Amino acid sequence: MAVVPAEIHGQRYISLATFRKSGGAIYTPIWFAEHDNKLYFMTNGKSGKCKRIRNHPQVKIAPCTIRGKITGPEFPATARILPPEESARVRHAINAKYWLARVPFL
Repeated sequence: MAVVPAEIHGQRYISLATFRKSGGAIYTPIWFAEHDNKLYFMTNGKSGKCKRIRNHPQVKIAPCTIRGKITGPEFPATARILPPEESARVRHAINAKYWLARVPFL
């Protein structure tokens, strides 16, 4: 079983590095939730992050600021796209951690 690195526990944001087909990394600060030694985040299924994860599931994660400045070591990880039936559980975990996630956008 994979273990979430100690440097990630308790962080508000992590930098998610996904990779283009050419191998270039794209760094994005994201909200995330921890559950059962896994990290979860939500994004639109048509987003660039999703497309890059479908093409190359190997990613890197690191603690960061809200603006994406990396504040600790990077760790290799494998991302996967969850089936729609699991999205409610992930949404609940993210809403519990971030009050702003509960605000509906008009």
